[in-house]
Formats: sequence, C-alpha cells, structure tokens
Amino acid sequence: MTDLLTFGETMVSVRTARPMRLGGDAQLSIAGSESNVAIGVARLGHDVTWLSAVGNDEPGRLIERTLRAEGVGTRIRFADDAFTGFIAFDQPSHDITRVSYHRRGSAASTLTPDEISAAVTATAPRLLHVTGITPALSDTARAATLAAVRTAFAAGIQVSLDVNYRARLWTRPEASTALRELLPHLHTVFASDDELDLLTDAEHPVADLLNTVNTVVVTAGGEGAWSHTKATPSSEEQPGDAPRTEGQPGDAPSAAVHTIHSPALPVTVVDSIGAGDAFVSGYLSATLDNLAPDARLTRATTSGAFCVTAYGDWESLPTRQDLTLLTHTQGTALR
Repeated sequence: MTDLLTFGETMVSVRTARPMRLGGDAQLSIAGSESNVAIGVARLGHDVTWLSAVGNDEPGRLIERTLRAEGVGTRIRFADDAFTGFIAFDQPSHDITRVSYHRRGSAASTLTPDEISAAVTATAPRLLHVTGITPALSDTARAATLAAVRTAFAAGIQVSLDVNYRARLWTRPEASTALRELLPHLHTVFASDDELDLLTDAEHPVADLLNTVNTVVVTAGGEGAWSHTKATPSSEEQPGDAPRTEGQPGDAPSAAVHTIHSPALPVTVVDSIGAGDAFVSGYLSATLDNLAPDARLTRATTSGAFCVTAYGDWESLPTRQDLTLLTHTQGTALR
C-alpha cells in the first residue's frame, strides 16, 4: 500500500537563461506536473508511486533514475515504438519564461485504461492524484484518467484533481468536457480562479462544485490560496479564517460555503514554474498527515514559496525539515 499514486507525462527538460536561439549553455533535467508532485510529497516523508510510459531511450532512463533518486517508486513502461517527450524553457526576458513542447505522439500519450486501473488496484493508495494535463495528451490517456478515478473512487480512495489547463494541448471546450466527466469521482479540486469555468457554468462556481466534491482549493499566486468546503450548521469561523468578502477567488455565498484563506509567504520570486505543483504537494502531504484545513493550506503555501525561490520545476522543493526555514529573515545565515 502506497500513500500516493499519480501518473502522467514527464519529459526531459532543457533550460537556458537567455533566448534559446542564441545557443550557449543549457541545463538538463526533467519536468512534469505529476512527477513534480510525486517528488514533493516524497521529500515530505511519504511513500509515493508514479506511473507512466517513456521511450526505451536515454531520456526515459534519465527520468527513471531521477525519480528513484528522489525516493519515488516507479511503475514505468518502456516503449520501443514511441519516444520520451521533451520540453524546452528559455527566457526572452529576465521575468518571462517561454515553453516549447515536443510531445505529440510520445510514449506517455499511449497510456491505457487497463494499465492505470490495474496500478490503482495493485498499489491501493490512500490518495490518487490526477491532473488535467494527462487527459489532454490523447484519447487513450483521457480514457485512462477517467478509468483511474472511477476505480479509485469505487475502492474508497480519495481522489484529487489539479485542473492545470494547458492551452497548447487542447481548447477550453475540449478540456471542459473531459474534466467534467471526472467530477463525480473526485474529493478535492485544485484550480486557479480562471479555471473554475472549465468545471461548471454556475454563477457561484465553488458553491456549485461543492454539491459534488468535498473541497475546492483556489490558488491566486501572490494573493495566496482559499480552501472552500460546504458549510454545515456547526461550522464556525476558525482562527486565521479570512472574512468572506466580495471579489475573493471563487467567490460564493457565505451561507453555502465555509472558506479559509492562507496568504502567500513574502519571498523573492526567481522562477514561478512548478509553483502550483509544489503547492499541491504540500497540501496532499498535509492531507496524508490528517492535518486541519488551515494547516494544509499553510504547508501548501510554504511548499510553493520554496519552489519560486530558485530555478527548476522541482529542485528546490522542501523536505519536512526545511519547512520552518522560511520563518527566518531573508539573508539569514544558519551557522
């Protein structure tokens, strides 16, 4: 039995500190939303399994080696007839990152419902985490995602979804149709404010989603994050709860929704790539530790803050021992 199972495409990444067309030095690593979450949760002390398909090639071996080195268990199919995906990051300006994909027809796009459902049954995770990226890869990957959440939900496994909309992979109508299929089998949804309309057309999207799922977490970058659960007659404001004011992300009637806010930590942002995955990894770790909703948000925002202070999708994700470091004044030397 594993604490967390997740699956999706991880690519070999190449990153340059200036426009790639100019050539020069580049950094080789790996990148993928689900594997970022897997690494983040593993670093926080949990047993994690990541499943995917990669090419039977050296890029695929790099992905396997990196994840295993980070303590992530892997269930990898090495495909002889497909390649490992590739992603390039370059910086046309010091505060703008440009992304180029080379992934159409990749090995991960051949994931099937049978292999994902079998993995859910075999690993019996406490949590299954999926993203809106995987079903965008292909029809089979979409079917695999739906089969996975159905299998997990039927087995009483908690299921979370990070919407993670990628406009280069599919249109908003396509994403909306596929993601709404998943909703009846989800417990927790992570979304930015501009992604909520992919899940519902309701005037108050959070309140509407809470008719189906248990928790809706809305992220807003530097403004922090909001956790929404359905209000009950015994719900009372807890210390640190945000007042329900108009204009909050996912704004909904206070009588229907219980809301907790966690502000973003004041850190110097170097690179925001991967921050959402870091946030999710912190939240899921705290969920596995059975922490209260406000403590889940605190760990999530702390993990996100670590990620944005350095370059890379996952390299600066915190360990459990690191979590208190950001309480020190910036520039502190720990001797």
